[in-house]
Amino acid sequence: MKILRSLVLAFAMYSRIPMPRTKWEDDNMALAFCFFPLVGVVIGAALWLWLWLCCALGIGALLRAAGAVLIPAALTGGIHMDGFCDTLDALSSHQDREKKLEILKDSHAGAFAIFWCALYLICFTALWSDAELTGGSMLVLAAIPVLSRSLSGTAAVSFKNARGSGMLATFSGAANTGVVRLVCIAWGVLAALVAILSSPVLGLAVTLAAALSFVYYRIKSFREFGGITGDLEGWFLQICEIACVFAVVAVQKIGGIL
Repeated sequence: MKILRSLVLAFAMYSRIPMPRTKWEDDNMALAFCFFPLVGVVIGAALWLWLWLCCALGIGALLRAAGAVLIPAALTGGIHMDGFCDTLDALSSHQDREKKLEILKDSHAGAFAIFWCALYLICFTALWSDAELTGGSMLVLAAIPVLSRSLSGTAAVSFKNARGSGMLATFSGAANTGVVRLVCIAWGVLAALVAILSSPVLGLAVTLAAALSFVYYRIKSFREFGGITGDLEGWFLQICEIACVFAVVAVQKIGGIL
């Protein structure tokens, strides 16, 4: 029952999928991050089904791309994009660390948040519209939400929290760190293996893009904020996923030229 409550709590927190009510207690939160990548599995399955339908019905590239961008947002309620916007507001302020952390807590969206959100969605939609769909590439693309959440969950229990308070600190503080880290890494390895076995070159490119995004996240978050927060986790997830889709498109284009 403890594992089931942790699963329910993970989906209740990081998705809009209806879940039974459960108490936000330490015991229930201890393994919640173990199931964060499972949210990615649901998103990946929905993406794969959408891409398959697009191929079967001959749906155009722009509508296909719009659906691929909207599906994760619909299933998560945009929680990660909210963190992305707040983080870009803070980074664009060019203030000191304490002021940036204050901006992260501000519930209002600044001009930079709106600008970067629009730019991100335009670029993400354009990348999805340019991705060539095959049986292998669709599985690689579907593995991306699992890979990004595996790395995000690993960071949550491995990286220093910048504030020591907030939702992320509550979850990570109650987490069974060793178990969560091991399970999230296992999810990541599994997602990478699925991608690589589905299409070796594309899978390796996506795995490398995710790894580089993770390294960048660690360096940037500690340099600018002194650690991570829930908003920074959302920012990383969005950066990781657009980098992975970019890697797919770039490899496909380079392969076409060669």
